[in-house]
Amino acid sequence: MTSTPTRAAERRPTALDGRAPSALSTWGRRTAAALSFRNVGAVYVWLVIIVIFSVWAPETFPTTTTVRQVLNGNAVAGLVALSVVPPLAARVFDLSVAYTMSLTSVLTARFLVSAGLGPGAAVALAMTAALLIGVVNGVVVVVLRVDSFIATLATGALIQSLITMVTNDSSITGVQLLAKPFANIAQLDADGITLPVLYLLLAAVAIWYLLEHTATGRRLYATGFNADAARLQGVRTDRLRFLTLVASALLSGFAGIVFASSVGSGSPTAGTPYLLSAYAAAFVGATQLRAGRFNAWGTVLAVLLLGTGVTGLGLATSAQWAASLFTGSVLIVALVLTGGRIALPAVLRRRRATAPSPTTSEEIRA
Repeated sequence: MTSTPTRAAERRPTALDGRAPSALSTWGRRTAAALSFRNVGAVYVWLVIIVIFSVWAPETFPTTTTVRQVLNGNAVAGLVALSVVPPLAARVFDLSVAYTMSLTSVLTARFLVSAGLGPGAAVALAMTAALLIGVVNGVVVVVLRVDSFIATLATGALIQSLITMVTNDSSITGVQLLAKPFANIAQLDADGITLPVLYLLLAAVAIWYLLEHTATGRRLYATGFNADAARLQGVRTDRLRFLTLVASALLSGFAGIVFASSVGSGSPTAGTPYLLSAYAAAFVGATQLRAGRFNAWGTVLAVLLLGTGVTGLGLATSAQWAASLFTGSVLIVALVLTGGRIALPAVLRRRRATAPSPTTSEEIRA
């Protein structure tokens, strides 16, 4: 008696058979999107810049010394750039960050050298001044309803007058600024990497966590995208804007203290060179990782990109105006790309919607 062949040996399809290719393809699409030029274009531009300067200055640029120089030399710039990210996320401009940085720099030096205070008291008083600046900015912008661009520019001018009154436009120097423990704030290092790089990473992590993983961050973005709609949803937009201005002043004030510790003096123009680069980095960062949103890691990436270009131009012995030209050009390109992300798809959709179909065109000609 013969038995009917069974199908026990045959492989039966399972649910996993359908899921595995789908999961693999999904992972591939996500990886491709994460590594696309649209998402991390600054990384590819950064690599191109590294290659160009490695060819241009092969003896000085592609070295570990240059890596340390880029990191250490741009840590303060990164702190200033990060200080403008929270206000920008809420659609608020703070143009006083450069003046706040200069003020805390000269106040710390003045308290240490002229008043004879200890480093702890000097730093605390300087940070108190930065806090007061943030409160004044918040009152003028939020309470008095003055446009943030004009208001912070005006408070910056007032801060500059105070700096001139304190310093008479001269740097404050003294052995107290070169002695420990104040000098350790910026000059202590591990294998050539100084503490300001750590400050930059900690500030980036804090802002990233706030914006991406808290309800406050979501409310900040909602305020920036549409303040009226956010207000109707119960978001206290005025309070958020006020707090972002205070946080911006505190972080830029801390950058001024770090700067004074790194150079060993209080400069009345310490923050002036950082204003353009800070906003350039913030706007370039808004095109990276979180397209259309000001974010911490995109800003850090942009700071390193700009810092690498400026450092490369210096090592290649280029003209003095080349660094400003490079920073301004990168900012313009970033703004064009940011606008293109929003405008170009909308234009293409409108064109497709309004384009006549072939049938309709033939009927019209007939």
